[in-house]
Amino acid sequence: MSKVSEYLNRHLQGEVTNNDNVRRRFSTDGSVLTLTPEMVAFPRSTSDIRKTARFAWQLAEKGHKLPLTPRGGGTDQTGAAIGEGIIVDTQAHMDTIFEVDQKQKLVRVQPGITFKSLNEALKLYGLYIPAFPGSQAYSTLGGAIANNASGILSGKYGSISAWVYQLEVVLSNGDVIQTGRLSKREVARRKGLQTFEGEIYRGIDNLITDNDELLDTLAIDVRDNAGYNLVDVKQRNGSMDLAPLFIGSQGTLGIVSEVIMKAEVLPQKPLVGAIAFTDYESMRDGLDVLREFDPSVMELIDAKLFETAMAQGNQYHFYNDALDQGEVAAVVYLEFDDKSGRTKKKIAKKIAKHFSKLPPYLVLESDEDKIATLKELLHAPAVVMFSDQKNICAPGFLNGAFVPPERFEDFAKEVTAIAKNRGVDLPLSGHAFQDVYYAYPMLDFDKATDRQKIFKLLEDWSLAVTEHGGHLIGEAGEGRLKAPYAYGVLEDNVKELYEGVKKVLDPQGIMNTGVKKDTDRKQLNSWLRSDYDGSDFAVYGASS
Repeated sequence: MSKVSEYLNRHLQGEVTNNDNVRRRFSTDGSVLTLTPEMVAFPRSTSDIRKTARFAWQLAEKGHKLPLTPRGGGTDQTGAAIGEGIIVDTQAHMDTIFEVDQKQKLVRVQPGITFKSLNEALKLYGLYIPAFPGSQAYSTLGGAIANNASGILSGKYGSISAWVYQLEVVLSNGDVIQTGRLSKREVARRKGLQTFEGEIYRGIDNLITDNDELLDTLAIDVRDNAGYNLVDVKQRNGSMDLAPLFIGSQGTLGIVSEVIMKAEVLPQKPLVGAIAFTDYESMRDGLDVLREFDPSVMELIDAKLFETAMAQGNQYHFYNDALDQGEVAAVVYLEFDDKSGRTKKKIAKKIAKHFSKLPPYLVLESDEDKIATLKELLHAPAVVMFSDQKNICAPGFLNGAFVPPERFEDFAKEVTAIAKNRGVDLPLSGHAFQDVYYAYPMLDFDKATDRQKIFKLLEDWSLAVTEHGGHLIGEAGEGRLKAPYAYGVLEDNVKELYEGVKKVLDPQGIMNTGVKKDTDRKQLNSWLRSDYDGSDFAVYGASS
């Protein structure tokens, strides 16, 4: 055991270890990258995180950098949950629900709880948080906040940022702050503090003032999740809330140690439907029509994903019935959750009437058993991640791209061309109501040629997204893996702005170093895993 881990063990309630096996276990996350930490800390409280950060800060002041990497469930697919210094694992102990305010629809909780566990607990109060990610069974609330995660309901209900009420954050020097909307007078008081918090308020306010026109341009398109969200920090009335900076920051500015989340009343039994389209052109037109009915869920799933899943023995009754009617290019799955029974009947009637003269095969159901059968369609994309083919897997590195609806058909054609050029299939799926899409390349990690395709495909994918008016980071974060591609299309003044935010909140450069940074691509290649098989979270199955 190192002197550092011995020192921390004497001062923390939780545990710190530099055991080789533990370090190896935490050297990977949900991404295709690997990086072994010096040690792993398992804090039991905010105080433990504070003491760990304070120790790392003091070391940095003496010229010895020991970076801190916050980690929840380790599901991050961009390499943001791995690091060289101390992994701060909040999932082991910090998963307590402190209180639920049913009247105000608020819940105070620690960041290590899984999203599924939190929503299961809230069900007892008739509540839930609709911005849950697809990995809710094993991803943590803290990780979701760090990535500003979204899911199948986010087209209607927004990403996780819309549901954060207040954060408790441990800063890079070990101080603790509470976020919240502060009046202009209170902001002035905070700026006058001769503390690190005072420095942060002064520094961030100066950045906002000096980049006022630039922030106006960034506010026009809020679908780019790269960098830091300065746009929503300060309002025209002079009030400020630092929470938007930490949401989506992937632990590079501070460590979230406690959260107050907003919740919503559980919806009624939904109207559920599925439509099979014969081609992407008719599907694009169909999506435009369906948006007008304000669905809570609108998921697109390429037919190739069903074919791959069915080749492994999975069955999808709707898809088989659609094939009996003719060719299928893709399926759109729908839910309408907050309408009255009468309104849902009207919606079903109007949708059926619109598509009655067109080729698509359509089913709309309110019966619970039939709804359960239709919901199985949502599992097809996840099934391909656990291929029965030897050494074949579909790592999730081409995911979360925003593509404007009017450009999606052309984008899909470009993806088909990329697949042909690179010799891989790239079937698409996505949250069509928020225009966020994923591709699933099937690769053999035993082959160096397939491993190298990752960077070629990332380059092709990012160019296709940008050329069609989209953003590479429309969902989650850029981490290590995607940062060079996301920042490659940013203007220099935007990159300087983000660097300024990082410098204000992490002047010693110890918070999740190498993440949300334009990393050299040769460095990325050196971190590439040779043993990725997609099984890291297989214990939870393919369902969300």
